[in-house]
Amino acid sequence: MQFDTIILGAGAAGMMCAAHAGGRVVVIDHARAPGEKIRISGGGRCNFTNIYAEPDAFLSQNPHFCKSALARYTQWDFIDLVARHKIAWHEKTLGQLFCDDSARQIVGMLVDEMTRAGAELWLQTSVASVSHDGGQFRVSVDREGKRQDLTASNLVLATGGKSIPKMGATGLAYDIAAQFGLTVTQTRAGLVPFVFSDGRFKPLSGVALPVRATAGGTSFDEAMLFTHRGLSGPAMLQISSYWREGQDITVNLLPGGDAFDALRARRATDGRRNLSTVLGDILPKRLAEYLAQDWTLTGNLADQSDAALRDLADRLHNLTLRPTGTEGYRTAEVTLGGIDTDALSSRSMESKSVPGLYAIGEAVDVTGWLGGYNFQWAWSSGWAAGKAIAERGPS
Repeated sequence: MQFDTIILGAGAAGMMCAAHAGGRVVVIDHARAPGEKIRISGGGRCNFTNIYAEPDAFLSQNPHFCKSALARYTQWDFIDLVARHKIAWHEKTLGQLFCDDSARQIVGMLVDEMTRAGAELWLQTSVASVSHDGGQFRVSVDREGKRQDLTASNLVLATGGKSIPKMGATGLAYDIAAQFGLTVTQTRAGLVPFVFSDGRFKPLSGVALPVRATAGGTSFDEAMLFTHRGLSGPAMLQISSYWREGQDITVNLLPGGDAFDALRARRATDGRRNLSTVLGDILPKRLAEYLAQDWTLTGNLADQSDAALRDLADRLHNLTLRPTGTEGYRTAEVTLGGIDTDALSSRSMESKSVPGLYAIGEAVDVTGWLGGYNFQWAWSSGWAAGKAIAERGPS
């Protein structure tokens, strides 16, 4: 069967590309339904973009690569698309935009856009092989119990990364890219909880508080959640993308004030109170009790010298921890690394060495912060590739 464009992956980037590519397009995915990662995102309401989606919120070996696509198809363009489909949305903290109702609305919108563009959607279809004869790509697929050979002048890799393998995530895009001579950078789990093998935080499981978390020289002011395995919550997910095995992370448990000044002031008014009890007034009670035991904090507040209070304040502002590792791809929201951007045009997302081969979305070495940034990269890169294919015209 002859197509103009074959898109592997019916996720955010793949469907966005299909809606703009023009000509005869087929989108292929092994899943039972399109946009499964969209459907489960944002607690089922899809954090579909962020009003602060700028290039400095993205990690890549080439931090300039994402600028072109993000500038040409912005968060405001996607918001306009959502509005045209009459999908109600709201802004949460830090510029994060969510559907009022359901993430399924975003999936439905993208399927509608694809259908309007005339693209075909083949689900429960697996890729058996991919080849190129110098002019056409040939993709062999298994569909409805039969092997079929498809050809097209354009092939788009939009199968994502390795995160959440239980949803069928694989390294297919990386394998195909390598087959055609494109370099793939080292990949690792990103936006993922930390684990501590000693189980030290099990007694605190469920406790959450706002913190300033730092790793790799980058800090985020967001919530941290203690789990039975370690540390999670937005602050931990954010810094996990900057952390490397064997490194420490630093947590400021009181980012909104000066712990020394607060404790000294309380000493003047509540000197007879136990030190751990006073800590329970400024931190979650279970956490205060845990720290008091772990740090052997004894005596009343009046018994503490300025030097002792300064030492305690420094601990509270600079809690240094070394995670054993992360939960890995099993729970990671994204994959860091991927198809090397040096191999691609930043304007069209097309391979510089294999005409007609494109890579978009999470498959590429561009990873955003938590909070809708990675969806915006999917929209922008998918749009850029689709427009480039449309401008070239049918084969």
